[in-house]
Amino acid sequence: MRKIGILTGGGDCPGLNAVIRGVVETCSRAGIEVMGLRNGWKGAIEGDAFPLTLKDVEGLQVKGGTILGSSRTNVMKIENGPEKVRESMKRLGLEGIVAIGGDDTLGVANQLTKLGMPMVGVPKTIDNDLSCTDYTFGFDTSANIVMEAIDRLRTTADSHARIMVVEIMGRHTGWIAVQGGIAGDANIILIPEFPKSIEEIEKIVLERKASGHRSTVIAVAEGFKLKGYTVEATVKDAFGNACLPEQEIGKTLAKVLEERTGIESRYVVLGHLQRGGSPSAFDRVLSLRLGAKAGELVANKQYGNMVALSSTDIVVADLDKAVTERKLVDKDLYQVAELLFR
Repeated sequence: MRKIGILTGGGDCPGLNAVIRGVVETCSRAGIEVMGLRNGWKGAIEGDAFPLTLKDVEGLQVKGGTILGSSRTNVMKIENGPEKVRESMKRLGLEGIVAIGGDDTLGVANQLTKLGMPMVGVPKTIDNDLSCTDYTFGFDTSANIVMEAIDRLRTTADSHARIMVVEIMGRHTGWIAVQGGIAGDANIILIPEFPKSIEEIEKIVLERKASGHRSTVIAVAEGFKLKGYTVEATVKDAFGNACLPEQEIGKTLAKVLEERTGIESRYVVLGHLQRGGSPSAFDRVLSLRLGAKAGELVANKQYGNMVALSSTDIVVADLDKAVTERKLVDKDLYQVAELLFR
């Protein structure tokens, strides 16, 4: 009997369990056993796995998080890491692995593919910054959480005539801040792709006050850099990504704006709230479809590829291209966001 492994790596996000169900359902019908690898690439290195049955995944698409667990283990930074994965696959009898993750997790899958290990990638990042796919699952849920948070924070901001700064996930790109910010009618949206000076931000705030608005709600991506006020983070994870709490852009921006404008300011860091809970209807369906397509690639032994969303279709994409080209917020979308800056 054919057998494959499946893992989830990097940060958790809504929809992971739905992908797992899609893979298991499709593979089961093709007579392929699926072994769940615990805690991402850590499980692949250690050979820590358990069988996943149809009963195990029934109804799984409604649940947040991942039943497989996750980690930020970087196989390529561990001594003999790739060979340890190869040995684990041989010991478990796995012909290949379905890796569900973002650019880091899929980057490892891509390098292992080049070393001759059969891999299929499923794009997962709430940041929505993987190329070759229109949307990544989890992003829609996260953007909705941001929208709801802004809706709630606006009433407090209006009641107390404050500036309210909402810090949103987005280390390299501002997809969540833009989508959630537009939907929530944020008055200013700040993202890494389109820098703004403190003078530009202050001008919008003061013009709003002069025109009679009681408050200003600012949506800011965590990776936005305020020139002269933010510093480069020094702590990095196993993949070399900066750990951004050192920067504290939300706290910094609120403090600086209060000093410059004299308007009472507060900040809220949404943090892991954006990752938690059950997926939206869109993400449940998208995740299940991506998982089913990944299972189809396994059944047909089409390894070395990634599944993706193109318009309304689930397609096969280039794994190597997906992890080497970051998808940035485009100018047209940000110009729509700027229509609200008044």
